[in-house]
Amino acid sequence: MEPTPIPSAQGMHLRRLRDLTDFEVADSSSDVRGWSVRGGDGKKFGDVAELIVEEDALKVRYLDVELDASLNIDKHERHILIPVGVAALDEEGDNVFVPSLTLDSVLDYPPYAEFQITREYEEAMLRALKLPLPEHGTGSFYEQSSFSEDSFYQNRRPAKQLGSFRRRDREE
Repeated sequence: MEPTPIPSAQGMHLRRLRDLTDFEVADSSSDVRGWSVRGGDGKKFGDVAELIVEEDALKVRYLDVELDASLNIDKHERHILIPVGVAALDEEGDNVFVPSLTLDSVLDYPPYAEFQITREYEEAMLRALKLPLPEHGTGSFYEQSSFSEDSFYQNRRPAKQLGSFRRRDREE
């Protein structure tokens, strides 16, 4: 069976936030691009390079993480996607923690070839994180805790925030 890319013109379309020139990170959400990413062992394994968003929902679904060059990974396989719901913000510093990964286990994580996100790739990520796969036909793939930005931003924004990014004000 050939991989099925996420449809480009439908509601599930995912985009890099930087490509959506009319949008920006909402004032009440932290822009984590450039922040260090650390595993459950506390060791840094990369930096957040970009936010992968679902435009229609105004929600971040993935963190595009560029792995540290010291890991000696081929430069074409140095990016990985982390579902936003499995990460947590450090309240004290500009760090993102991914408790289910370590400096060693990240080496076995499926690399992200920009910008080809297929359902098979998404399922491979969930398996690498030892997370359950959503049942097919039970609603949106992203309606599960692995993709909930509520837990990611919980300590850094008001409870009633609707989305993590917004349309830019036209006055700028």
